[in-house]
Amino acid sequence: MQGKIIKGIAGFYYVHPQTGDARLMPGARIYACKAKGIFRKDQMKPLVGDNVAFDVTHEGDAEGNITRILPRKNELVRPAVANIDQAMVIFAISKPKPNLNLLDRFLITMEQQGIETVLCFNKKDIATEKELFLLQQTYEKCGYHIVFTSAKEGEGLSQVKELLSGKTTAVAGPSGVGKSSLINILQPEAGMETGAISTKIDRGKHTTRHSELICIDENTYIMDTPGFSSMYVNQFEKEELKDYFPEFKDYEDQCRFQGCVHIHEPGCAVKAALEAGEISSIRYENYTELFEELKEKRRY
Repeated sequence: MQGKIIKGIAGFYYVHPQTGDARLMPGARIYACKAKGIFRKDQMKPLVGDNVAFDVTHEGDAEGNITRILPRKNELVRPAVANIDQAMVIFAISKPKPNLNLLDRFLITMEQQGIETVLCFNKKDIATEKELFLLQQTYEKCGYHIVFTSAKEGEGLSQVKELLSGKTTAVAGPSGVGKSSLINILQPEAGMETGAISTKIDRGKHTTRHSELICIDENTYIMDTPGFSSMYVNQFEKEELKDYFPEFKDYEDQCRFQGCVHIHEPGCAVKAALEAGEISSIRYENYTELFEELKEKRRY
């Protein structure tokens, strides 16, 4: 049989089987599988999101062994997942006020890994027009797809479903932004599925939260990743940082110096665009802060 790993915990990998016509449907029976020793020998660990082949060892208890990991489309380091089509990062517009530096760190991480990102700003029902306009102005210029939602009022959810349809989407965001509320609306049985897995292994309920795939429609998954409160961007050189700010690309060929990092150089087209209001001052401030962070890191 073939299927997709939807969760890994305490040495077990929970596999959502594929139907005979290759569709992955919600509500299917989940198999608790062990990974064969061959993966350890090859230094390859199964990841949430992996498509796998598995043998059923006990149909009654829905248990099996993973025999093969099928080729991966991509593999993320943080969170450690595979075969992602896109990411959706969820922040509240208000209460709590969005930490845009943290958001930019997440966007850089996804840009570096070549993952397209959708920005979902929740709690529209308590936001002001000024708050909405600021977020739209800041991130639309960068080319990101933005959706404003209200989990409480049900606003914007049809747009979210459309963006998720037929894809595997990693959903991330800090705590308190309404991420769980949105997931529960998209798939009301999500909590039930988690509970069913927890009863299989007593420790399941009490372990640190792991990434988990939730099937919300035919071939449509959302991957719930643990909430983040800080992200360190330190896996590349400071000179590379500019490559992960897509709004800089239109101006870089116009800079006086090749390899301009858009900080102190004269004749910098990016800084000219900033002064003309074509590049967000919020984004540029976050860029310079992260540049200094990378610069300091290399000194030690």
